Order: sequence, then C-alpha cells, then structure tokens
Amino acid sequence: MDRLELQKLRDLPIEGVAERLGLRVVRHKSLCPFHDDHHASLSFSVSRNTFRCFVCGASGGTIDLVMRHLGMDFRKACRWLADEHNIILDEWQPTTAAAPPKAFDAQRYERYFERPWLNEAARRFLFEERRLDPRVVQWCRITSWCDRQGVPWLQTPYYDREGKLVGIQNRNLVRGALPRFRFPMGSRCGIYNLPVLNRLSRGEALYITEGASDCWAMLSAGRKAIAIPSATLLSASDAQLLTSLGSELQTEFHMYPDRDEPGERLFLQLREVLPSLVHHQLPPDCKDFGDYYLQGKTKPRLYTE
Repeated sequence: MDRLELQKLRDLPIEGVAERLGLRVVRHKSLCPFHDDHHASLSFSVSRNTFRCFVCGASGGTIDLVMRHLGMDFRKACRWLADEHNIILDEWQPTTAAAPPKAFDAQRYERYFERPWLNEAARRFLFEERRLDPRVVQWCRITSWCDRQGVPWLQTPYYDREGKLVGIQNRNLVRGALPRFRFPMGSRCGIYNLPVLNRLSRGEALYITEGASDCWAMLSAGRKAIAIPSATLLSASDAQLLTSLGSELQTEFHMYPDRDEPGERLFLQLREVLPSLVHHQLPPDCKDFGDYYLQGKTKPRLYTE
C-alpha cells in the first residue's frame, strides 16, 4: 500500500465506516463499543473525520476505529476497509524504484470469460441466494474458480463501453472469510456494466446501484443498470461519460439508495454530478435493492427484451 491508497481509506466518511461496523449513528453520536455505554458517549467529527469517546478516551480515524472494533492489526483493518468500499489496494512492490507498475494483462484473462463456468458454490450464491435470472449471469459473463486451498471464488469481469476487458473482481464465496475481494494487478474496476449503455434508447431510464450484486438484481428485475464503487472514486472521465448521456440521449438517471446514511450520502454525492438523479425510497424492511428484489417486490422481466 502506498501513501495515496492509505489516504483513500482515511478519507472514507467516519460515520459511514461506523455504520458498516454495526454502530447506530444519530446526530453524530453513538453508543461507545469500547466500554459499557448507555448514553451515546462516542462522538464523530465530520469536519475532522475522527471519532472520540469522552468517557473511555478512545479516539482516532477510520482505520483506528476498525482496528479497535474488530480487533485487527493495521494491515488487516486496511484490507477490511478496502473490501467494504470496493477500493483496490495494490500490494505489489517494484523491485527497483524506477520500475513502473505492471499494466492489466487482459489477454491473460479474456479466455476465462469466453465460456464461463460456475462451480457449486457460485451457482448456489447466484441462483439460490441471489435468485438472479440466468440470462443476466450470462450477459455479465460471470465465472468462478477455486484456489489451491479449495476456496471458491466468483470472478466478475469489468468491460469498457466498447467491450474491452479492463479489470476483474474476485469475490470470496466463503462467508465471513478475508480477504473478501481480490483484484489482479492493474485492474480498473470503476463503473460496472458499461456495455449496457450501448443498448440505451433516447430518454430511457438508467439505474445506478452501489456494487455489482445490486446491479445484477436490478438487471434481473428488468431495468438497465450500472454500478459504481462510490461517488468519491468516480473518475473524471466516468463522470463525464454519465453527464454526456444525459445531454445526448436525455437519459433519465434513477437510484434506490441503500437504506442507511452511507447510501443516502452516496446519492447526494452523485446528484452533484447528475442533478436530475431521481431518488427511489426502499421499504423499511429492505436494506438495499438486492433485498427488495429478493422479496419479490419488483416485476421480473429481462432488460434486453
């Protein structure tokens, strides 16, 4: 990890990190998990992006909060934060100071997605747990593999708008195992499912989700969709691509934010880029669109039809 990658982790909204850890933040305060607290003594400073308990003295930033709350060392806490926010950490170190980082080798991986293969764990995750339309899985060219320890991984390809492979996300299918995600060297995993933009008609709706799994659910529900890792990681070129869709095709942008503060914050950040972004409220019993889809509250129809 270099200094810029660490800064990305430190810049993650402290209250959003706290909520991902299971803390309930209300008016910049929550119960302190580091002592027997009954009066919400843990305070969050949004301007400094820090936390502090005025009873037990616990304090720090995003990485410190994860280290203390989960009992992890520094490296594991960074990995947890990166996995939770889909941030790619480049652990490769050059042999010499002058050696440039290696580029993503698309030719090495393209063949794996020509005939995708799903092992038992992948099929259970995609079709039993997520209940995805098999045609969506085929469209997204999702495949799977097992490492030398027999750990099953789901392999999700990222393509640019022209269909060129630019990155890969490997997801650990063992529940609770770390690392949760792995990315080959040089992967660019920005906007997911960019090829769907070529199927947009003038004035048609495009749904924006947070993460690939919600995007699959949205596609299975019959809506054209893309996914982003977070608004703060949206590159200038990707932001320009989305705004150009609005001006050239009069694309209508829609979003079902996750039903928590980080989800709403992501919506507000995206609306700075896309002022016409339409907000859809999830029911109280659904934490994200994946839940909404699983509860059968959408009418399934394939978006390509």
